[in-house]
Amino acid sequence: MSYDISLNCPACGRPVLVESHEEGGTYVLGGTMSAELNVTYNYSPFFHKALDVEEGIRWLYGKTGRETSERLLKAVDALGTVRDADYWKATPGNAGRALSILYVWATKHPDAVFEGD
Repeated sequence: MSYDISLNCPACGRPVLVESHEEGGTYVLGGTMSAELNVTYNYSPFFHKALDVEEGIRWLYGKTGRETSERLLKAVDALGTVRDADYWKATPGNAGRALSILYVWATKHPDAVFEGD
């Protein structure tokens, strides 16, 4: 189980373009410039603790980059970004790294809207 999160252009409904990345539980080999990130559900306890107690990472859904960037930054600061070699391992750093990617996207595209499954 995982979260599929995208940051979408409000006018066209498609993911905005970001710096090429190969991040997440599933990713495009060779990278993608699409603001889409698959995040393992394993990190959910950290998202509930650092981002939103009730909704966890789903708190982002329907909000703009501008509306989320401050809280994302606080969560990243609380969790850190030191990743474990095992992507699937539930660690604060792994969860914080995922949020740090979303934070960068949110600050670069303040009017874009987070959506997710």
